[in-house]
Amino acid sequence: MLFLRFLFFAISAIFVAVAVGLVIYDVFLAFELGRLLRSDERPPGKGEEGHSSETPVSAAPPAAALGAIQSPVRIARTRRAIRWAAAAKLVAVAALLSLAASSILVVPDGEAAVRISQISGVRPGTLYAGTHFILPLIDRAQLYDVRDKVFSTSAAEGTREKLEVLNVETREGLEVGLAVTVRYRIDPRRLDYVQANLPQPIDQEIVAPVVTSVFREVAPNYVVRDIFAIKREEFRQRATQIITARLSNDAIEVKEVLLRKIQLPEEYAQGLQGLLLKEQEDDRVTVDQSIEQKKVKVAESQAEAQKVRQIKHAEGDAQTRVLMAKAESDSMQYTLPLKQKLIEQSRLEAEARKETTIQDAEAQAQAKVINSKAEDESSKLRSETQNILTVKNAEAAGQAKVIDGKAELERRNLMADAEANNIRVTAQAEGEQLQLEAAALKTNPLLVQYTVAERLSDRVQIMMVPTDGKVFSRMMC
Repeated sequence: MLFLRFLFFAISAIFVAVAVGLVIYDVFLAFELGRLLRSDERPPGKGEEGHSSETPVSAAPPAAALGAIQSPVRIARTRRAIRWAAAAKLVAVAALLSLAASSILVVPDGEAAVRISQISGVRPGTLYAGTHFILPLIDRAQLYDVRDKVFSTSAAEGTREKLEVLNVETREGLEVGLAVTVRYRIDPRRLDYVQANLPQPIDQEIVAPVVTSVFREVAPNYVVRDIFAIKREEFRQRATQIITARLSNDAIEVKEVLLRKIQLPEEYAQGLQGLLLKEQEDDRVTVDQSIEQKKVKVAESQAEAQKVRQIKHAEGDAQTRVLMAKAESDSMQYTLPLKQKLIEQSRLEAEARKETTIQDAEAQAQAKVINSKAEDESSKLRSETQNILTVKNAEAAGQAKVIDGKAELERRNLMADAEANNIRVTAQAEGEQLQLEAAALKTNPLLVQYTVAERLSDRVQIMMVPTDGKVFSRMMC
């Protein structure tokens, strides 16, 4: 049909050209005949060049011959006329062919058309891609691109793409640049409404103002942080719903709204970066604090285990000493005086060890207190220095130091309790040993002599016999 339309236009143009050529040709022939007749009617005394010519009588044509020559020309002039009727017929045929070609409408792919009548205005219905027939001179067609279109904005000036810069104000009153892309298309079923009611072009007159105004209306409901990170998707979806609702009333289908980029103010971006760094530092301090708490729990469990081990070890030592004391009481019945001295010496040594242990514990406690004070002082200095940078880091560091101090204090308490318990158990075991030894000496007084004999040199041999006089004792050196 497209070829037929062009063929009709070409034939009509040819007919018009033939009609114009025919009229021009007839006018030219009439003009030439008139010129020839005017030249024949000139007086005989003047030649064609304006000079007087004396024609001999013998050279002059006879009057009969001249009349015979001029009569056909006059007859031809009277019979020659312009062929207006033929030209009019050709023009009429050309007009009919042109009207036939104008009645054929070919809508390309991706486009649709709406008919506009010179009498009734926009006619309902849409002409889709293909061939259609319309009334020439009464209807005309307006084509619309019904493919997807894209409207985009830029977040800041100076970009390579020459797009409209979209700046919105947030709840804090800060300006934020938005790079937005809206993919849409005109509803082909409502082209008559678009043509009759909407301003043209739709891209600049409707889509661009609606998109920019919606984002400027929605943005004041959010703070910059929400738009940038927390509620970015919610912000986009809310703007998408409003844009879709408004443009759907104008026969525009919104396919997708993309929020490509958010350009924050330079000062706010720097502050946000610093805040993120502080949050990361806070998270790191929290992790360190949890690690320290776990270390404190591990230290507590280790102290408890050490305490239990020491108690068990002290109990075992006490039982061993009790058994040894019983064995010695059986074998050393004559060493009471010596054992009393040993008991006194052991008591003194135990008291000395106890005093030494207590002094060492006090010294360690004082040293730890001094170290903790020094650490507290250094932590205070560090916290004061860090408070200049950030308050959160100082609070986190202070909390970590407090936890470390509590853990260290609990560890020291556990160690002191363990030491005290060890000393108590040891003293109790030694007391029981002394009681057993005293009981053994009370039962067997000769253990003192036996102990003295054991303490003598290896070169001295002793034999002990009863003192009833029946036997004798002999000592050999």
